[in-house]
Amino acid sequence: MPDINDILAVILGGGRGARLSPLTIMRSKPAVPIAGKYRLIDIPISNCINSGIYKIAVLTQFNSVSLHRHITQTYNFDGFHGGWVQIWAAEQTLESENWYQGTADAVRKQKFEIRATGAKNVLILAGDHLYRMDYSAMAQFHWANQADITVAVQPVAREDASRFGILKREKDFRITDFVEKPKDAETQARYVSRDDPKRPFLGSMGIYLFKTSLLLDLLTEFPNLDDFGGDVIPYAIKHHEVYGYDFDGFWRDIGTIRTFYETNLELASPNHSFNFYDHKQPIYTHPRVLPSSIIEDSFVVDGMIAEGCIIRKAEIRHSIIGVRSVIQTGSRIVDTIMMGSDYYDKPDEIHNIPIGVGAGSNIQGAILDKNARLGERVTIRPFPRGTDSDEFAPVVVRDGIVVVPKDVVVPAGTMIAPK
Repeated sequence: MPDINDILAVILGGGRGARLSPLTIMRSKPAVPIAGKYRLIDIPISNCINSGIYKIAVLTQFNSVSLHRHITQTYNFDGFHGGWVQIWAAEQTLESENWYQGTADAVRKQKFEIRATGAKNVLILAGDHLYRMDYSAMAQFHWANQADITVAVQPVAREDASRFGILKREKDFRITDFVEKPKDAETQARYVSRDDPKRPFLGSMGIYLFKTSLLLDLLTEFPNLDDFGGDVIPYAIKHHEVYGYDFDGFWRDIGTIRTFYETNLELASPNHSFNFYDHKQPIYTHPRVLPSSIIEDSFVVDGMIAEGCIIRKAEIRHSIIGVRSVIQTGSRIVDTIMMGSDYYDKPDEIHNIPIGVGAGSNIQGAILDKNARLGERVTIRPFPRGTDSDEFAPVVVRDGIVVVPKDVVVPAGTMIAPK
């Protein structure tokens, strides 16, 4: 059997990340914080390390400085290991002066780097999913079936079929057809691959394992194939051996403000499905030298609180409180993601507002990005789902969720709520 060391992991960092704006105004999508202390990129990189895959490339082209800093500070393998995590940013070359035009085109523009690794297989991963997966088991499946391409698939409920790329898989695990987000019942009926009446379909997870030679041939011979899910996989199904690998664990696509918000708050619920406390398959991140959190005379229900926080006489319900968060006396935080801060400081010279949430504030249904400063007695309420508004700029409302962007100052007494 081939060796797991022959696999190169390529993590797609995505484009502008417009659907996650304003969280992506100053950072690339994989650098967006999650669960109080991690970043999205930590998930696929940790899965690779736990699977024994140590050659990892991250493809990105927008706002990659903070992502590059995080990776270089976090993932340093010793000299006996031979592994690495590299940023492959979009660049002008003799072959192309254009930016990445899609997921497959991003890989196409890095063909030279892929060849240079000598890897016999390439694992394509997304940088904005939350899940824990053993890629080595997928690789064993790939090799056992002598597959050209293996696609990780997950059961999909009938009511969710219109939101996924649905694959038709036969009993020998070979994928024979693909349809993108089928909406009519007649089309859906042709793509039933499971006997489960509640979850009869199989959806692509955006995780692909290729033979390197085939991947490079496809990207070279067909320059019009720009996207893996929309172009490469549908073409390959008709001409090559493409198999579907089952994964039925926790998996969330964090591509929008709404999914980001709901997935984070799901982690703050009791007995949530994703376990950050698995000592055999940990999620790695930048090791910070921070003191333990101080929680003074406060009331906390279903809160996930990171290290280095200072919380004084506050009420916290169903919320994520990120590293170095400061919550002053009498504040109430409900259904909110507070990303914390990059440093501790004194009040800023212009507004005289310290970093964090000021005394007497009442924050509900919000995302507070890094280094946000909320003055005393600030009130935030969620808006009806689907509401988008810039009325309170620089604070914005996206799909009903109030988002305070990074470094933004909200003056004391401000009220942001539906009229």
